[in-house]
Amino acid sequence: MNIKIDRLNKSFGSFRALRDVSLEIPDGKLTALLGPSGSGKTTLLRIIAGLETATDGRVLFGDRDVSRLPVKERNVGFVFQHYALFRHMTVAQNIAFGLESLPRARRPDKAEIRKTVTRLLEMIQLPELARRYPAQLSGGQKQRVALARALATRPDILLLDEPFGALDARVRKDLRRWLRSLHDEFHFTSVFVTHDQEEALELSDQVVVMSQGQIEQVDSPTRLYANPASRFVFDFLGHVNIISGAVSGGWLQQGDARVRVPGVEEAPDAQLYLRPHEVRLQVEPGEQASLPFIIDAINLIGAEVRVELKPDGWECDDIWEVGISHGEFSRWQPERGDRCFVSPEIGHLFRGSETRPQTVTWS
Repeated sequence: MNIKIDRLNKSFGSFRALRDVSLEIPDGKLTALLGPSGSGKTTLLRIIAGLETATDGRVLFGDRDVSRLPVKERNVGFVFQHYALFRHMTVAQNIAFGLESLPRARRPDKAEIRKTVTRLLEMIQLPELARRYPAQLSGGQKQRVALARALATRPDILLLDEPFGALDARVRKDLRRWLRSLHDEFHFTSVFVTHDQEEALELSDQVVVMSQGQIEQVDSPTRLYANPASRFVFDFLGHVNIISGAVSGGWLQQGDARVRVPGVEEAPDAQLYLRPHEVRLQVEPGEQASLPFIIDAINLIGAEVRVELKPDGWECDDIWEVGISHGEFSRWQPERGDRCFVSPEIGHLFRGSETRPQTVTWS
C-alpha cells in the first residue's frame, strides 16, 4: 500500500516540527526518513502511525484518508527504538499480544494464533526462545521479537523508529541485512527513521532527507549520494572536503591552494566540495590543481586506508580525508608529517548563496 503525505504541518506550541511536508511513499518499498535530531522525522513517522495528529494536512493510505483515524483502525505495525516488549510476558506471548487484542470479529482462534506465533518465531530464527522473557534476551533478539510482534497482525504498513539505534555496530549490521532480506521476501511497505547515513543508504529503496521540519531531498540511495541537491545534504551524507575562496580567471584560490574550475570564470565567493573518493593523492602538484597538505594521520583499518590531511599554506576549518587503496599505500608508504598534494577528479561548486551545486570534472 502506498502512502501519500499532503501538505502536512505540525506545531507543538510555538515550535513548528513539520512545515508543509508533501511526500509519496511507494507501495512495497523500504523508505528511510533520514536527518539529524530535531529534523521532524520521528514526528512524521508518528503522524503516519496515528500516534500524533497533524495540525493540518492529510495522510492517505492508498486512496483512503486516514488523517483522523485512530491507531487501531490504520492496520499499521510499529517497532519502537527500545522494543517496548512486555517484561512479564514470554517471547511467544509478546508476539501473540497483538492478535489476542484484536476485536472479537477479527480475532483468530487460539490454534491459529499459536500457528502464527510458531511461524513468526521461525521467520525471526528464534524458535527455541519461545518461553524466555525479554530480560533473558540480547538486544538483537529483542529487536527481532519486536519486529515479529509488529508483523503478527499482518499490517498493511510497517513503521520503525530508529530500529537499530540501541544495538552495537556488529549486531546492527547483521540485523540490517536480515531486515532487508525479510522485506525482499514479503514486500510490505516500510518506513524507518534513522540518523545513520550508512544505514539509510544501505537498507532503503528511497531516502527522504529532512532538516528543520522540511524535506531537503527525496531520491534513491545511489542518486542521492551521487547528486546531493543542497549544501545540507552534502554536509550530512558523510565526510566532505571543502575549499573556499574566490574564482578569478577560471581558478579558485585560497592562500597557496588553487584549483582550476572548468566552466566558471568569475565568482567572488565560492565553495568547492570534494568527497574523499573523488580525489587522488600525489607527491607533486598537478596541472589542474595545487592543493598542498601535510599528512596528519593514517588509518589502515577497513577496506581502504584513510589519510587525514592538514592544509599547508592555506586555511581550512576542517581536516581533509582521502581514501587510498592498501596497494597504493604499500607502494607509496606515506608517513605522518609528509607533504603531499590533492588532485581532484569530480567536484561540486557552490557560488554565493546558491543551494544547488554545479558539478565540475577534471579530465
